[in-house]
Amino acid sequence: MMPEGYYMSKKTDAICEEVCGEEATQSVSSMSRLPCIFRGMDLKAFIFLFVVVPLCIFGVYLHSQKITYFLRPIWDRAPKPFHDIPHYYHENVSMETLCKLHGWGVRESPRRVYDAVVFNNELDMLSIRWNELYPYITEFVLLESNSTFSGIPKPLFFKNNKEQFKYVESRLTYGMIGGRFKKGENPFVEEAYQRVALDRLLRFAGITDDDLLIMSDVDEIPSAHTINLLRWCDDIPRVLHLRLKNYLYSFEFLVDDKSWRASVHRYQTGKTRYAHYRRTDDLLADAGWHCSFCFRHISEFTFKMKAYSHVDRVKFSDFLKHSRIQDIICKGADLFDMLPEEYTFKEIIGKLGPVPRSYSAVHLPSYLLQNAEKYKYLLPGNCLRERG
Repeated sequence: MMPEGYYMSKKTDAICEEVCGEEATQSVSSMSRLPCIFRGMDLKAFIFLFVVVPLCIFGVYLHSQKITYFLRPIWDRAPKPFHDIPHYYHENVSMETLCKLHGWGVRESPRRVYDAVVFNNELDMLSIRWNELYPYITEFVLLESNSTFSGIPKPLFFKNNKEQFKYVESRLTYGMIGGRFKKGENPFVEEAYQRVALDRLLRFAGITDDDLLIMSDVDEIPSAHTINLLRWCDDIPRVLHLRLKNYLYSFEFLVDDKSWRASVHRYQTGKTRYAHYRRTDDLLADAGWHCSFCFRHISEFTFKMKAYSHVDRVKFSDFLKHSRIQDIICKGADLFDMLPEEYTFKEIIGKLGPVPRSYSAVHLPSYLLQNAEKYKYLLPGNCLRERG
């Protein structure tokens, strides 16, 4: 008679002794050991170990970017705040008064202005940019490569469409640089390589000390009156970042006004270097527009997603499906299924979900509105894109 609470099973004990005991032979298969290994393990533990744990591991892999960005306030700190400079403008106010309102003097003659860009494939945005800035630019400087930042061969889009831009031909310095096509290299290395080449092209274009140099991507467009102000005013900061209204896919989806990478420099020979990162604390408010992924064709979206420096965000081939991209554009959601890049939980939570629609087309680039039918895909209520 066995005491209460004990059991005796000759069958299972015999199996375990044969398989797991010291007398077990080398010839016993590993599969035959399983009854011993799992003996005493209840159903809940089994489900947790072989269902819940693998699902959690797969979920972390699937949403690793989201988890990382949501936890950003823990592992990263916000950069030093900018010194915001109020921006005064009205078309009926004299330049002397506008300069004075900013605490600057007015010049007897305006500075020369150079607008320099590294070009990928943004033909429509380039046209809107150059028409906006045309009255105040001394020389347009454009560098194009046969390689994307991610090392993918690409056509020379600007060279192949140069006829569209004959109006700037007399004051255009165009350069082409061959890509290095190094597999597996960090895309930011190729980007830096092309920006260094743009430095050399600027010198070839004839830039000299105290000329104004606009450093920004094609889709970061300073307003014409901002550039006119800076070329006429004396004693402006030697380097000045521009706070731009930040749009996504079109001017229908206003994200915020936190775009700051565009900058204007009073050129210094041997010191000024073309770059796309923070160079100063001074930031001029409400100075233009940044329209990211503002393309006419779905194919242009997929090209940029595979081409630009953040190509690592394309985690799955499904991200490049045309039907998915079209659906996301009309929702104002994120192409890469990422969380907002913010530094506090409050700001992250406040920006969760799609970007709200804006129905305002006030204070947009004048050329865009003058050619509204041609560029209607950039205006509110026109989210459908062409397939080409």
